[in-house]
Amino acid sequence: MQGKFPLGKLVVTRSALEAVQQAGNTPWEFLDKHQNADWGELEEFDWHENNDALLKGKQIRSSYMTASGQRIWIITEADRSQTTMLLPTEY
Repeated sequence: MQGKFPLGKLVVTRSALEAVQQAGNTPWEFLDKHQNADWGELEEFDWHENNDALLKGKQIRSSYMTASGQRIWIITEADRSQTTMLLPTEY
């Protein structure tokens, strides 16, 4: 998977994986959007923060809705060593 930045080690919490699978989605469709700078369901300010983070090596956060309406967050660490998919309640 190639995109605008490396994802590093991929971690998906059990709850997030279950929510994605139950909705008929796959983790890869959200990870692909995240890695290609489609930040999902974020406010305009947060889109700008993420775009700035690409250039300055800061943490990147995205938010998506599964087909069943469950919110999923994806967070890539500033050093790009790890990307985590989780539910907002798990943060």
